[in-house]
Amino acid sequence: QVQLVESGGGLVQAGASLRLSCAASGRTFSLYTMGWFRQAPGKERESLAAISWTGSTLHYADSVRGRFTISRDNAKKAVYLKMNSLEPEDTAVYYCAGDVRPTTVVTGTCDYWGQGTQVTVSS
Repeated sequence: QVQLVESGGGLVQAGASLRLSCAASGRTFSLYTMGWFRQAPGKERESLAAISWTGSTLHYADSVRGRFTISRDNAKKAVYLKMNSLEPEDTAVYYCAGDVRPTTVVTGTCDYWGQGTQVTVSS
């Protein structure tokens, strides 16, 4: 099993950058496909990006492609989401999640989730 804890959220102005981190515990983290998701008030959860256990990017949502970058460091048991050119529409709670089944991470049906970190972008 894997336990996930996100950090790095906050309040920023439009155009700024943030890097979210997700710290994982568990011996098998390196075998997990990992992903980032977000949910804004009144909206459905959105799958943003996914990365395989080897570090290959599997997926970016159209809404963030070219602005957000997912990466991982298996030695540190961490996954990151670098967010550039933030917009007010990016305001949401951001979650990391993972599973040994890659498809579930892309679709958001994976087993392991963090508690989320709030990102607020002011105009």
